[in-house]
Amino acid sequence: MAKNLRARDIMTAGVQCVGEHQSLLEASRMMRDLNVGCLPICGDDQRLQGLITDRDIVIQCCAEGKDPATMKAGELGGNLHWIDADSSANEAVDSMEMHQIKRMPVIDVQNGHRLIGMITEANLAKNLSDEQIAEFAVRLYAAN
Repeated sequence: MAKNLRARDIMTAGVQCVGEHQSLLEASRMMRDLNVGCLPICGDDQRLQGLITDRDIVIQCCAEGKDPATMKAGELGGNLHWIDADSSANEAVDSMEMHQIKRMPVIDVQNGHRLIGMITEANLAKNLSDEQIAEFAVRLYAAN
């Protein structure tokens, strides 16, 4: 990875949020329409409140016999880890490894603490060397 890359340089921009008061049914339809497996959850102030994955919906809603049409996205926020847009790309990789996560929201702290993108495994694959990708995969999946 180039030494001067920042989180904002490797992220996918234009991330859409699901509102914390929107239903899991709406969240799942957004995931389908956007062809993604994860959505940031944003509050009424449009600030990041959490992340929800397709797996979260299946395991914590459907498998528990709950109704995705009435359960709200904000109920499944989980632990939230994010990185400042101006942090180095290496810091993003290290944080993803440390927290055992495959997706990391990117926040622009200097401009209102707003969500501006997401770093995923695909972003890392485009920006890491083969050796770095292998090391990331071992660190992320070895504990699972």
